[in-house]
Amino acid sequence: MTSAGARRTFILRALAVVLFAALVVFGPLAENTADEKVFAATAILLSLLFVLMASARIAFALIAVSLLFGAIEIAGRLKFLYLQTPLLAPDLEYFLNSGTLEVFSHYPLLLGVGIGALVLIPLLLVLSWRGERAALLPQRPRWVRFGVRLGGALVAAWGLTWILTANGPYGGVFNKPMWITINDKSFITDFLTSFNDTVITEPVIPADVDRSISWKLDRPMQAPAQRPDVVMVLEESTFDPRILKLCTIKQCRAAMFDADKQTRAHGLMTVHTFGGGTWTSEFSALTGLAHTLFGNAGLYAPYNLAPRVAYTLPRAFQHAGYRAIALYPMSGDFLNARNAYDFYGFDAFYDGTEHGLGWESHDADLLEVFKRIHADEKRDHPDQPLFVFMLTLHQHGPHMTPLDKLPPPFDKPLFPGKFKPKALDDWLNLNLGNYLQRLAESDAMMSQLQSYLFDGKAPAVLVHFGDHQPSFDGAINEIPKVVPKLAGPVAHWVTYYMIKSNFPVRAHYDYPLLDIAFLGSLALDVAGVPKDAFYQANTLLRERCNGRYLDCKNRKMVASYHDYIFSTLGDLHESQ
Repeated sequence: MTSAGARRTFILRALAVVLFAALVVFGPLAENTADEKVFAATAILLSLLFVLMASARIAFALIAVSLLFGAIEIAGRLKFLYLQTPLLAPDLEYFLNSGTLEVFSHYPLLLGVGIGALVLIPLLLVLSWRGERAALLPQRPRWVRFGVRLGGALVAAWGLTWILTANGPYGGVFNKPMWITINDKSFITDFLTSFNDTVITEPVIPADVDRSISWKLDRPMQAPAQRPDVVMVLEESTFDPRILKLCTIKQCRAAMFDADKQTRAHGLMTVHTFGGGTWTSEFSALTGLAHTLFGNAGLYAPYNLAPRVAYTLPRAFQHAGYRAIALYPMSGDFLNARNAYDFYGFDAFYDGTEHGLGWESHDADLLEVFKRIHADEKRDHPDQPLFVFMLTLHQHGPHMTPLDKLPPPFDKPLFPGKFKPKALDDWLNLNLGNYLQRLAESDAMMSQLQSYLFDGKAPAVLVHFGDHQPSFDGAINEIPKVVPKLAGPVAHWVTYYMIKSNFPVRAHYDYPLLDIAFLGSLALDVAGVPKDAFYQANTLLRERCNGRYLDCKNRKMVASYHDYIFSTLGDLHESQ
């Protein structure tokens, strides 16, 4: 090799080492836990070994691996910056399409990084390949070099396969609760492990399942003369605080939890998440299914399950002549919401950021946007009833605004001296004070929404429910709760539901404890909307199990139901 060639090789390898060092510092060393740091580092080193054995080029291997994992790290950081979620494996399906350029065009930094990556990555790979000769065991016979490279590549590939399985040596970094995954900023670990969570586990139907049970509803619906508008509101992090033993003061009472003359069904409800995971409650309310049916992949319902579910609540309303619209309180890019709502079957999706909503918006802000959209929809579609699904956001954690910043009477501890150990007093008073102050705002908004819908002559149904309890960083579990025995050991899964109408119905549908999977069929009952095959079966299971679902005492009934909806109706089809 000439001196010029040697100098070029030295510079190229020096650049490669710098890039790799930067990857290590900003990649593995920046991961959240020690296990994740070691996992990410191991994945990188094994990848380096594989590329080195395959190419026999030191600089090329260092640069290629640095670019690959650097791209994962940078994409994760940018996605978290703009969308509050890291890059996950399911994102590849939705970001590698023609819509990506349109999204990037709204964000100059993303557009610049994207164009730079498209130009620089291929250029660096070509230059590093052509700027260095194969230099692995150059003095050895060809067959020795081939054997060493093949053996090394196979060992590296086997090692990568081993560590990237949930049953491998790094099993502890897999199957994290999704709320932790999207917040812990372990961008390399979260991306690599999320491939494991794309595999949906379908419910197993026992061999002795009873197929003689009928799941067809043969009674007529009690429909009103005019089809009512139906508005369903998912109340973020909301539960009736009176289930807390200590919550007996007047600030714990809110009219939104109590029945009035227009109430048709109400009570406590169980969901399948706690402290976060709103999108799983959203999934259950809109599909009548529990995300826990499908293994850990169910945590990614907006990505993995939404494209595969055949029967949904919006489609049931559409079949009855309704127009289904969704009002999302933040960007539709968050957790794939825009795509998921399209798969759920909504006719229109209103992005909150395009209407002035965001993380700091209050429930009153959402109500004003809803009124404008509702008026526009009724003007543009005067002969079509509406099904509207919308979400509040203000009750989302953290609940840590200093008490002296809150309006009276929430500007001081409401529960002094109630907790043991003493160290929890200030923390729980802070969180509960924030929660109850925001609840007062939610209560006022719900009253105004009810008046807006019910005071006119047009028939309307209002449904609102809590998606999960707030965690208060786990401290809420220090407070004893009073819930029905039916809830079993999962008192932290209990929220509430309320269904009202401004027209009479012949039946009331209260249950001691209702599973969220039955909320949709209950809303259809009150609205008098004809049901498709799925919601007929959903109604019958609700009645036969008295509002319980996966914890129904009649396990054979649930097995028969699952056999019917999945095997006969084909409710879960292959992704398109």
